[in-house]
Amino acid sequence: MIKQAIIPLAGLGTRLLPLTSVFAKELLPINGKPGIEYILDECIEAGIKQVIFIISQKKIMIKNYFYSDNFYKQIIKKKKDPKIIKEYKKILRYKKMIKFVYQNKPRGTGDAVLKTKKYIKNNFFLMLLPDDLIIKNNCSKSMIDIHNRYKSSVMASMNVNKKNVSRWGIYKLGKKLNKKNFLIKDVVEKPSIKHAPSNKAVIGRYILPKKIFYKLDKLKPGKGGEIHITDAIQALINENNKFIAHNFSGKYLDCGSMNGYIKSGLEISKS
Repeated sequence: MIKQAIIPLAGLGTRLLPLTSVFAKELLPINGKPGIEYILDECIEAGIKQVIFIISQKKIMIKNYFYSDNFYKQIIKKKKDPKIIKEYKKILRYKKMIKFVYQNKPRGTGDAVLKTKKYIKNNFFLMLLPDDLIIKNNCSKSMIDIHNRYKSSVMASMNVNKKNVSRWGIYKLGKKLNKKNFLIKDVVEKPSIKHAPSNKAVIGRYILPKKIFYKLDKLKPGKGGEIHITDAIQALINENNKFIAHNFSGKYLDCGSMNGYIKSGLEISKS
């Protein structure tokens, strides 16, 4: 049963400067709704009961966003606007399922995941990266279905332009399970074009085993001095742990760059 999700939110958001010099990128509106709410709604629809946000003190406004009770209560007391009441009820629903942990030094996604170690209860959990929105089909829900069928870890997969492989974690695929799912032989973090095993990229949705924490505990910093989740995944694959690449059906939107952020708003407004 996948009932917990973690969402790393401590990144600096440098690709969205100057906006992120004063504002958390995850709260930037996309078609009138904060980006993080799309991720939370995906989790709720997929049956997730608890979401762990990994933030830093610099991102404390994310916590404040979900804890603005007095602000809403005072406004509602003055005017009984149904829209405001509805918005407050939605925020309260999110708040009940969110737990906050802190990563105050940006040491990579692997280090962020490690901060949640003592809170993960079951053998597998979901991780979502907030820069990656997937609309028109719930990717997390379809991945949980695959996990339930094969009892293994699952990662979202998408073909990318060969010229851009150095932006992604890239798979070397093994046995084909069916039209949309393949076993993974290897995963390489941001390889050069020359050394990329394919053009199949890891997109920001993962179902990971609890045992990954023991690998992360022992990992030394990799590229850029960071702890990479892909290195821990590869260590598990080397020990014959099964990971599945899932070619998802939804539409991928990159909200982490300025160009992608603008395009995402336009795309969602049409859907």
